[in-house]
Amino acid sequence: MSGQMTSPLLIESLAALLLRDVDEATTARASCHLVDWIGCAAAGRNETAGSIVRSVEFPGASGLAFRWGAFGNILEMDDVDKRAILHPGPTIIPAALALCADQPKLLPKLFEAIVIGYEATIRLGRATGPAHYGMWHTTGTCGAIGAAAACSRLLGLDDLKTAHALSLAMSQAAGLWQTRHEPQSMGKQLHTSHAARAGLDAARLAASGFKGPLSVLEGEQGFFAACAPDGDPSVILKSYDVDWLIHQVSFKPWPACRHAHAAIDAALAIYESGFDLEKVDEIRITTYPDAIKFCDKPNPASTIEAKFSLHHSVSVVLAKGKPEIQDFDSTAIQNPDFKRYRDKVSVVSGDPFESDYPQRYGAGIQLFSQGSMVASAEAADALGDPENPLSPQEIDEKSCVLMVHAGITLENARQIVQLAGSPVPELLTNLLEML
Repeated sequence: MSGQMTSPLLIESLAALLLRDVDEATTARASCHLVDWIGCAAAGRNETAGSIVRSVEFPGASGLAFRWGAFGNILEMDDVDKRAILHPGPTIIPAALALCADQPKLLPKLFEAIVIGYEATIRLGRATGPAHYGMWHTTGTCGAIGAAAACSRLLGLDDLKTAHALSLAMSQAAGLWQTRHEPQSMGKQLHTSHAARAGLDAARLAASGFKGPLSVLEGEQGFFAACAPDGDPSVILKSYDVDWLIHQVSFKPWPACRHAHAAIDAALAIYESGFDLEKVDEIRITTYPDAIKFCDKPNPASTIEAKFSLHHSVSVVLAKGKPEIQDFDSTAIQNPDFKRYRDKVSVVSGDPFESDYPQRYGAGIQLFSQGSMVASAEAADALGDPENPLSPQEIDEKSCVLMVHAGITLENARQIVQLAGSPVPELLTNLLEML
């Protein structure tokens, strides 16, 4: 459907759609996502990729957006829109926060800016189609438009300047999935960093009159033609049964790829039942094709491979219960208890999980002994999805756990979470010191 020009152009229509008032309940939802990102970023900054980014100087607001943009996705615990299959938080929130750090007077509009940014990124991401996700890191390619939208809202741009900001951001869309084929690659963090900075820069340029290609989405050499051949650009303007799509974004309780979460939940149900696993000789995971495409790693050799391994994720749970951050590090990979279960895991795609995806992220586990099934459990929706939600209090707790993991005292972590509930300059001071 690309190459078919409409009037007004898609970017113009999207920009107009974003210029709406944001209600109080939705800004409250945005505060939960801010809290979630803070915890993810605090823990991620101390990982190898985060430490390297911190060792290089990136000046100004753009540099701050770039640096903060690297941190939130490192531990694979950031929020996710399951229909767009992307993480909005690590690109949009750093850009908006960096602009507020540069211009503190904008801070009262932070929550509504986050809402606007999520709306733009998710609408585009849901329109891209499976072929795009097969090759492109959608968080990177669609993240910049959300960062630009959030910053445009903070700067009070009108619909035309917002449209130019969005188009300039999309001109820089990037992020190839080849990064996941090399365990040492830190390319995912570069994708999120670039998207945050590109969106911020695009909004600031547009505010000063810099113009972009408004046909960048549907044009014959635009985004859909180049990167999303089976996408449907009209989905960008689709009507939904919620006013703001941030309400349909999921939170991640476990430190692994989202595609592994339903299997973790099913394994946890078996573990908590007290079932004796000693005589089990096969652990069969049934899920949907993308989960297998990204997480079929029976012998992970690095932390990132362990986080993208259904085998390891389920084995950790069956061996000890709820998975923790340290269960995916290099030492844990060699843990004989985890390896013993990991060697018994097989993965297959099947219904109902295959046909329900991506509306639902589900998985089931069956345990076999000498060819006979002896136990099973299913999770139709991963914990943290809107259909199986985490409470605001659980999100606060998750963020505090991550900050404590990063070396922050529990008292200070709770103070930062409280500040994030109603953005004030003290929040920025804390974040600048912490991150």
